[in-house]
Amino acid sequence: MNTKSPPATIPEVDHHAAAVNGTTLHYVSAGADGSPVLLVHGFPESWWAFHKVIPLLARTHRVFAVDLRGFGDSDNTPGNYDSATAAEDLHQLIQTLGLGAVHLVGQDIAGGTVFRLAATHPEDVASLTAIEMGLAGFGLEGFADITHGGSWHIGALAAPGIAQMLFPGREQQILGQWAFPSMSAVPGAISQDDVDEFARVYSRADGWRGPIGLYQSMLSEGEELKALATSNPLTMPVLAVSGFGGPVTVATLSQVTQGDVASIQLDGIGHYIAMEAPDALAEAILPFISDIAA
Repeated sequence: MNTKSPPATIPEVDHHAAAVNGTTLHYVSAGADGSPVLLVHGFPESWWAFHKVIPLLARTHRVFAVDLRGFGDSDNTPGNYDSATAAEDLHQLIQTLGLGAVHLVGQDIAGGTVFRLAATHPEDVASLTAIEMGLAGFGLEGFADITHGGSWHIGALAAPGIAQMLFPGREQQILGQWAFPSMSAVPGAISQDDVDEFARVYSRADGWRGPIGLYQSMLSEGEELKALATSNPLTMPVLAVSGFGGPVTVATLSQVTQGDVASIQLDGIGHYIAMEAPDALAEAILPFISDIAA
């Protein structure tokens, strides 16, 4: 763990470490009652992406928010950081904690991970809420094409050795001056304290291993995910929550889900919905979960 500054926290959560699948995952928990909710962050994030929404969900549910391997305060020693490995991590975490089927909430580049978990271990997943999410094989790769509006960071993270050469030591600039300003829409929703916390964990030695692994997966796993969607379409209830990504999330999930996909569009909200509109996100998730329980 980086010792330059203490980890950020909120009073509602307890911090834990779980040894699973050859790594150690950091996660937080909140709430004492109700069905379990597992929150999975995207890029450039950690569990802290959900710190505003956790207390809202924990009023009626047991809530768990994890740092994926290579992210946050989870281990980032040499190893595999692809989405298949991350999905197995989550499967083993759910089993280790004895949670049974969780209401899985994932966003952004965690799409490949949470889809794999839901498709290969449907017994682990009571429902899936996808936030601003795409999938390789279903158009997500197009966001790497800068000639058609894609983003430079995808190629930089996926190209072997480039991120390690360019990103360490520039976490504040990359996150605070580019990533969050360029992909958020609610002024002041992401504070300097938030940037400091994300920069803290990315500035660890080898702190970029997690996103490097997931973006490399994104540019290589398309055919595999299409095959998995054909053989194992999602059968649990699915909710797509979108901000400035518009129809991408629901269009993607509709192609990999056997039934209908519920959809909520939050206008005036950017990419980081959990931080920009935590109340609206909770108001979307909680009735969806309650209807399933009913």
